[in-house]
Amino acid sequence: MSPRNPVAAWEHRPRRSGLSLLVGGLLLLLVLGLVSVCIGVADFDPVDLVRTGSQGRSMRLFMVSRVPRTLAAVLAGSGIAVAGAVMQMSVRNRFVSPTTAGTTQFAVVGLLLVALFAPGTSVLAKMLVASACAVAGSAVFLWLLRLLPHRRTSDDVTVPLIGLMLGGVVGAGTTFVAWRYDLLQSLGSWTAGDLSRVLAGRYELLWLVALIVLLLYLAADRLTVASLGAETATGLGLSYHRTINLTIMAAAVMTAVSVVVVGSLPFLGLVVPNIVSRLMGDNLRRSLPIIAVGGAVLTLGCDVVGRVVRYPYEVPLSVIMGVVGAGVFTVLILRGVERG
Repeated sequence: MSPRNPVAAWEHRPRRSGLSLLVGGLLLLLVLGLVSVCIGVADFDPVDLVRTGSQGRSMRLFMVSRVPRTLAAVLAGSGIAVAGAVMQMSVRNRFVSPTTAGTTQFAVVGLLLVALFAPGTSVLAKMLVASACAVAGSAVFLWLLRLLPHRRTSDDVTVPLIGLMLGGVVGAGTTFVAWRYDLLQSLGSWTAGDLSRVLAGRYELLWLVALIVLLLYLAADRLTVASLGAETATGLGLSYHRTINLTIMAAAVMTAVSVVVVGSLPFLGLVVPNIVSRLMGDNLRRSLPIIAVGGAVLTLGCDVVGRVVRYPYEVPLSVIMGVVGAGVFTVLILRGVERG
């Protein structure tokens, strides 16, 4: 028997499932956070933490290393996942993300420029230069998309391939310059996501990511309207191009900050938004909190796995995330081709 009001039933269904997903994600994030602060090469005794208070060794380890690392994973993961989601809505393609649009690679270019011309500069200055390069890279990507015939811009495979080729060319040039000036080791630390170097005083820039995520949530309805296309959005009274440009800039800045602090996180901005979209639909107001929590859970989970799989050694976060993300990305590509 069909429900008396099927429309109302359908409207309420995503909200209930969204709430359950959000609560479940937060609980899983809490568990992973507790595990994260308790594991590591150095011994950590929670009992000693309570007994000695702020003067004990466990408290210093807790506040200087374990908590900053956990918060960095949560903030960076949330930021990259949300960046991927808003980029996908702006370009109207499911397979666009910071790593498949060249944004991450251009952020690394900014760090390379700082290392070449101002090696002793502050972390804030590095973030500003990397952000400027990331914004420029996103603009180049959008410009290349505009050169395509309109009938091709909606092709699920063509758009990310353009971004991957752009990122490949930029990455190759960056590697050559780094090799020429003996900066390959530094380049490796930027391109490989790794939380082992995160300490108190070195991750605080990531709180800017949290602020941008909050602003994007407040503008979620505008972004949802913009994802309907220029004609529809303009007809509804929205300044389409301004909204898209500001959104892409926000995504680029979040990407750059994450690269400066923790390095590149491959496929994160691709996998999480696609999974949440399949479960929740395209209403960004409802899905954005779950995307943020999902990105944090995936990042923190991969970090925990990397710390225990070869204990007491660590597998870099980007390696674990690359394996997971590449597999999911391949499945999404194949399904997109089958539907096309």
